Amino acid sequence: MATAALQIEDLTKHYGGVHAVDGASFEIPQGSITGLIGPNGAGKTTCFNIIAGAEPPTSGRVIFQGEDVTGLPTHLLFHRGIVRTFQLPKEFAKLTALENLMAAAPDQPGERILLNWLSPAQVRAREAEVLRRGEETLEFLGLSHVRDELAGSLSGGQKKLLELGRTMMTDARLVLLDEPGAGVNPTLMNRIAEMIRTLNRERGYTFCIIEHDMDLIASLCDPVIVLAEGRVLTRGPMSEVREDPRVIDAYFGGELV
Repeated sequence: MATAALQIEDLTKHYGGVHAVDGASFEIPQGSITGLIGPNGAGKTTCFNIIAGAEPPTSGRVIFQGEDVTGLPTHLLFHRGIVRTFQLPKEFAKLTALENLMAAAPDQPGERILLNWLSPAQVRAREAEVLRRGEETLEFLGLSHVRDELAGSLSGGQKKLLELGRTMMTDARLVLLDEPGAGVNPTLMNRIAEMIRTLNRERGYTFCIIEHDMDLIASLCDPVIVLAEGRVLTRGPMSEVREDPRVIDAYFGGELV
């Protein structure tokens, strides 16, 4: 069995009397592309928020690379290698596509005022490195032609690609993708899916993906974890999950397609 990159242990999140996550436990294997699916209100996004440090759990533990990181804030988890994207892209609209990527790069000495005076050569060297990496990332994404366009003017699909690119500017170990297919045309979605496979295969990224497009999940993900009412309903290959009567019933009592 593959080593777990992430372990979720008996996680709960209560908002008053509402149990958004209710004792969920699951693992994301190291080096996998894991799908996290379930009907609306199943607790998927709340799990992502807790894993990424956007909000603390009511109880339970989050174990990353063997270390308890429960309740750590987002910026500390970012430096440990946990990066997430959002269903609605959160680009810096008034910065260019290239500047959006460069802003995501960690450990930039130029962000510290004194180093601009005391170590200008170090600052320039890191800026040149970040610029090179940003341009290489744009080329990988097929976005070099919008290098100098404001990110706010890009199409929805291009913004999704840009969000994926920002994870590439970091030292990501675990990437949480929240509905990468939402609002993206099929041709561009195929390109995003292939880039996810490439980053997984060539750079060793571990992915966990929330997605409502079951065909996309089937083509990308193994294993697939199904949440319902804040709890894990089942997990396994998509070929088995989509035939599980409990899963079919959870999706409005109809056929899972």
